[in-house]
Amino acid sequence: MFQLIKIKDNIGLSPSLFKVEQTRAIKEVINTKLANKVLHQHGLCIALHDILEIGDSYSFSSDPGTYTQVTYRYVVFKPFEDEVLLGRIKRSTPEGVWVTLGFFDDVFIPEAYLQSPCSFDKDENCWVWEYTDGGDTHQLYMDEKEEIRFRVVKVMFTDVPKKSDTNPSSSSSSIPMKIIATVSEPGLGLMSWWKEDNI
Repeated sequence: MFQLIKIKDNIGLSPSLFKVEQTRAIKEVINTKLANKVLHQHGLCIALHDILEIGDSYSFSSDPGTYTQVTYRYVVFKPFEDEVLLGRIKRSTPEGVWVTLGFFDDVFIPEAYLQSPCSFDKDENCWVWEYTDGGDTHQLYMDEKEEIRFRVVKVMFTDVPKKSDTNPSSSSSSIPMKIIATVSEPGLGLMSWWKEDNI
């Protein structure tokens, strides 16, 4: 789920940081730059792990700051395909179910990857699994905030312009990183479904 990636970058320090010990200042700049950002094809940046190398610093006559080439490792969130994770239902739409992990909200379970047969209840605004057991049919609702176990199908990355006229809440193309998941397998779905004697 979490991985370490190695990055080599030129880190700029403004004059306001000259009084701070260099390594500490570099760490501050790196975390400000990357924390909670998505690196294309790498994942969601979580935290700086360590600094491997700090090169010589240089400056430009037109710039009061300094620049230093730094090699460091950063912790990113990028689950593996087929990895099983736990989250909570954030919202449901006629297209599928959105799940949050607390620190990451863009997990999507499309209709095709829900249990079958399944239908969308417009009044309750949630999906319902019509589970049959011994001739009896039970309607199991996928309510908001319920804990859900899912398997990762794939992780998708999208280049998002820094300035865009699109509304992030209405266009999935504006999401820089999205996890496509499935619950259409035994043992997956709401945790409450698989408790003893529940179904």
